Amino acid sequence: MEARTHTALHVVKGAIYRVLGAKWSTSAAVDGGHGRIAVELSRRPTDEEEAEISRLVDQKISENAPIEVLEMTRRDAEARFGDLIYDKFPLPESIQTLRVFHLPGWNVNACNKTHTRTTGEIGKVTLSKMRFRGGKGVLEVSFDLA
Repeated sequence: MEARTHTALHVVKGAIYRVLGAKWSTSAAVDGGHGRIAVELSRRPTDEEEAEISRLVDQKISENAPIEVLEMTRRDAEARFGDLIYDKFPLPESIQTLRVFHLPGWNVNACNKTHTRTTGEIGKVTLSKMRFRGGKGVLEVSFDLA
């Protein structure tokens, strides 16, 4: 279950990036079939933007797109993907070999968790809550798997 939920985090993050341009996640959590991701954002999303994020998540899952997990040196990962592989929580400089989650054209992230082989293996994702925390400049998106 957690591999599905963790992979869903990447799909949700990709949809958020497409709709809102929010590049940096500040936290992520998985608990069984429930997930939450927080991204830096300076404004509350509109109802239409929230609906579009949900639509894009559904679309990406229905595509059954293949997922790549690459093991590469930090230098090679940075050369190939730039700073998109990172989040706001830094990786220690001592880590020189990275596992990189890559959903081509959608999301790339340094990530040492277990993932599904395709987006279709995730199953149904329901975005259950979006909470904008203006004082922190953060949007928290919670979701559940069916």
